[in-house]
Amino acid sequence: MRKKKNFILPMTIFFFVFYFALPVMTAYSTVLNEKAAGDITWAWVFAFAQFVMTWSLCVLYSRKAAKFDEMTAKIQNSSQKEAS
Repeated sequence: MRKKKNFILPMTIFFFVFYFALPVMTAYSTVLNEKAAGDITWAWVFAFAQFVMTWSLCVLYSRKAAKFDEMTAKIQNSSQKEAS
């Protein structure tokens, strides 16, 4: 459980900070209104980065979840052997 918690908690905090940074930064500053390339502002770049971040975290969690499932299966098997 500790390994799972040590993975999920920092990823969740990162996700929420990154996710809420866009509306907060657009509402209370003009940093993201600057042009990044042509007519595309940094707000659009940041918004696109949120999609990339979401998919990346999804893939990362899916891979880690498979390892967590293996650990759970080992614990279940060992407890069943002890009970028999």
